[in-house]
Amino acid sequence: MNKLSILIAAAVLAAFGVIGTALVAFTHDRTWQRIQDNERDAMLKLLHDIVPADSIDNDLLHDSIQVSSPDLLGAPNTTVYRGRLNGKPVAAVFNTVAPNGYSGPIKLLVSVLRDGSLGGVRVVAHKETPGLGDKIELDKSDWVLDFTGKSLGNPDERHWGVRKDGGDFDQFSGATITPRIVVKAVKNTLLYYRQAGNALFAQPAAAQKEQS
Repeated sequence: MNKLSILIAAAVLAAFGVIGTALVAFTHDRTWQRIQDNERDAMLKLLHDIVPADSIDNDLLHDSIQVSSPDLLGAPNTTVYRGRLNGKPVAAVFNTVAPNGYSGPIKLLVSVLRDGSLGGVRVVAHKETPGLGDKIELDKSDWVLDFTGKSLGNPDERHWGVRKDGGDFDQFSGATITPRIVVKAVKNTLLYYRQAGNALFAQPAAAQKEQS
């Protein structure tokens, strides 16, 4: 192969490299935005499941703060989404973590209404055993719906546990650890809300990343 042929081959390879890099970058940009939009839509759906859209008039995703209470909320920092109607508090939704699930952390959304009762609980992510611990998911069973309307007075604090431990909440056949941990995490969220109260709604919203 002469020198000219080598130069031509190198130029062709370089062109393919540039085109390939450009295509990868273009695809990444388009895919990243789609992923961001899908994640936002999924989060909004979960939030509106436990804070009905017609009960608030603000954007939950853009009215949020960061709080720190690892002992009660399960993570070094916890996002709290705040629902308001005409500027008045309606609900606080916590990204609570149950850190010691059977197979790892269980991430939750816990909605606490102004009066301290639960607007609802949803499981965001977990690695619990399929067919056993995964019954905490709403599409696997309706167990998680039993939290709606509950508070620290209903049942009283002594009965915030699974029935096997003398509490009021069902456990799963062959899987007690998972529901036990979730019940504890939800109770701890209510305890945090009782301590923080209206102060949660007085803090300025955290800076949000711009989303289209």
